[in-house]
Amino acid sequence: MILKMSRRRTTRRLSALRVSSVIVAAATVAAMAAGCGSSSPSSSSGPKSGGSLTVLEGSSFAGAWPGLDPATDTDGAANMSYMDSIFGELFELTAGGKTTGDLATSYQFTNSGKTVVVNIRPGVKFSDGTPLNAAAVVYNWNRDLQATCTCKPVFLSPPKISATGPYQVTLTLNYVDAPFINALQGSVFNWIASPTAIQKMGEKAFALAPVGAGPFTVVKDVPDSELVLKKNPHYWQKGLPYLSSLTFKSVAGDEQALTAMEAGSAQAYEGMSTPQLVSGFKAKFQTTAEPSTSPYDIQLNTKIAPFNNIKAREAIYYATDAALLDKSLFGDTYPVGESFTAPAGLFYEQNVPGYITYDLNKAKQLVSQLGGLSFQLGTISVPTATEMDDAIQTEWQAAGMHVTLASWDLTGLIGAFTGGKWQSMLQTAGAYDPGTGVGVCFRFCSTSPFTGVWDTHLNNLLIGAAATTNQATRKSLYDQAAAYIAQNAYGPFPFPIAGYNIAAKGVSGPGLTSPLPVTDVNPEILWQYVSNNG
Repeated sequence: MILKMSRRRTTRRLSALRVSSVIVAAATVAAMAAGCGSSSPSSSSGPKSGGSLTVLEGSSFAGAWPGLDPATDTDGAANMSYMDSIFGELFELTAGGKTTGDLATSYQFTNSGKTVVVNIRPGVKFSDGTPLNAAAVVYNWNRDLQATCTCKPVFLSPPKISATGPYQVTLTLNYVDAPFINALQGSVFNWIASPTAIQKMGEKAFALAPVGAGPFTVVKDVPDSELVLKKNPHYWQKGLPYLSSLTFKSVAGDEQALTAMEAGSAQAYEGMSTPQLVSGFKAKFQTTAEPSTSPYDIQLNTKIAPFNNIKAREAIYYATDAALLDKSLFGDTYPVGESFTAPAGLFYEQNVPGYITYDLNKAKQLVSQLGGLSFQLGTISVPTATEMDDAIQTEWQAAGMHVTLASWDLTGLIGAFTGGKWQSMLQTAGAYDPGTGVGVCFRFCSTSPFTGVWDTHLNNLLIGAAATTNQATRKSLYDQAAAYIAQNAYGPFPFPIAGYNIAAKGVSGPGLTSPLPVTDVNPEILWQYVSNNG
């Protein structure tokens, strides 16, 4: 059983790592051996139709859902699996980072890149039998613009959305939005609900029994607890989905998920994030490490004290031994980096010019010059994140800082950010495309409610990177932005992080038992292709 490390245990563990390279090497080899790939191959006989699957979801993140209407669900991006299974996707991210049409067939940038034309798949019906056409997409997109979900698209100016054909939708802006299609992943714009059902049922009832055109339909919805789905008889792909029924259940955490799967009450678990438990899952189940697209980001609120002072921010960089944190908590599973990109995403850059690296003496000197440094470090209340905060606190206090810790569930975390009084946060800053989802602009653009930085030049670099469809130019601008963040010590990026998906033998599916690039926190599992031959 792996429990959250106490401060004393963390200190002892970090000190031991500095003293004994032999112990570190042994631990690293063991952890890497446990954490890479899958424990066993999926069934060699190929997927079969029929059967059921129960999937566990961690309650502190994706396990909570007040409702499943894309336009009113405040946690939409966290609830990707529920949304994808009910609504499907206009475009989906497949192996190797390829964007493929699902309910849409293709797209084009026109009007010098300022207009995106999306072609909808003809003949698709919602599970209530009504057509999914251009008019339905326009209705949803206009409604989504009023959404309260943080996963709604952020436009610099209002878009003009119209149906330019029975199955063609155009979105026009007064600027180029190059990541638009990639940004659909984990976004409310990717989930199209039945306008007829919304209008007939009303928003409150629809949120509990949503109607989409995805592979499954709702049988029972007990918010924050259990979601029971069955095969959609109107699904557009003949012979799919393979499963007859799919059930999602909330679970308190990784340890509880292991116990539940060992007891046979579930056959899959999404988003396991405790590397120390990999060997326990791997002994009995398929355990797939998902390719990382997102690094940890230590956010600093530059609007208020103490991090409105660059010396305080520089002290954080100098006091953070990222390599040691990686060895201590993750066994070197993920490469130490210096940017908001990660190996499985676009525009990856591991080393950034001017990035401040660990130097405890310089950290102590800056803390002394400042007359001390006291502040709060917060994060989301999941075991891996809180354990990481414990270890960071230990390192920073070694430099003479006074650090208190705080953690919240997702709703509380959003409230802490929007309240504006937070000082530092351990978060993630990345997505497959840096211009999408919980990407760099989500954490560093002045227009975001989750930023700690208000810098016009940085805004221009990041917005400029999203304002060209030329990939080489985009990479150059993102590289410049990473260097500028380092120059101003706006927040360190210790190393990439990704979770694991767990499945019983006989279960298979893209993103579940075979790797897919992570969209935001987890990959978007392609549930229509998931089967259970066990």
